[in-house]
Amino acid sequence: MNQVKTTVLLTLMSLVVLFTAQTLGYNLIFSITFAAIFNFLIYFYSGKIALSSTKAKEITEGEYEDVRGIVKYLTQKEKMPMPSLYIIENDQPNAFATGRNPKNASIAVTTGILKVLNNDELEGVLAHEISHIKNRDILVSSIAAMLASTISFMSRSVLWGGGNRNRNTHPLFFIIALIAAPLASVIIRMAISRTREYGADRTGSDISGNPLALASALEKIEAYSKLPMNVNPAVSQLFISDPLKALSGGGMRKLFSTHPPTAERVRRLREDASGIRYG
Repeated sequence: MNQVKTTVLLTLMSLVVLFTAQTLGYNLIFSITFAAIFNFLIYFYSGKIALSSTKAKEITEGEYEDVRGIVKYLTQKEKMPMPSLYIIENDQPNAFATGRNPKNASIAVTTGILKVLNNDELEGVLAHEISHIKNRDILVSSIAAMLASTISFMSRSVLWGGGNRNRNTHPLFFIIALIAAPLASVIIRMAISRTREYGADRTGSDISGNPLALASALEKIEAYSKLPMNVNPAVSQLFISDPLKALSGGGMRKLFSTHPPTAERVRRLREDASGIRYG
């Protein structure tokens, strides 16, 4: 069901792209090509960018054997390549996966998560990250980013004389394309991110076979979320829990959040464990 939701959201964003291009008088092929080239470069180097920005250090043989052993077991179980493993020196318990495909994937964990979680909970978190790799969520996120960038490019450049607006276009449609469309693209992109997190929770708990362990891990991670973590907002959506949550405001925050509420994620996992399957 999460795959269906993602497809629907990407389709909706594509329609917003078409509306914006038509209303502002842009060559759609040119705009998408421009955004695609830009985002392809980010996608191709996304792993290195994320690891560098978090100051992650690669785990070598003999280090953190508990992490290596769990990841090796889970990837062999799923018949997936072994990802590179990294450690981040930070007390906030967190983790993320990155890489353009399963053969070029990496998983990073903080020192904080190794202190807080027990072995079963750690396995649940690592299974969640492996599921992001398995589901190619970095690719999905890159497609969403490309579409959002196309809308942003057209809306911003029209202020500098770009586009070729049809004189018959109603002014209201023009305002919607200029202001509402970029806002809508951000909201849809965040919704896609939340959907992929739910999907990784589901797939991850299937991989580990223990949804309650992941639920317990998420609760512990939430309890320590106020610990500071200096992370570039551009990569915060990669983490299993938003590392900048403590800096987020209220009000409309949920609409623009990259992650679903922890309480809802835990509730779904517990219902999965009881045999009630969520859509």
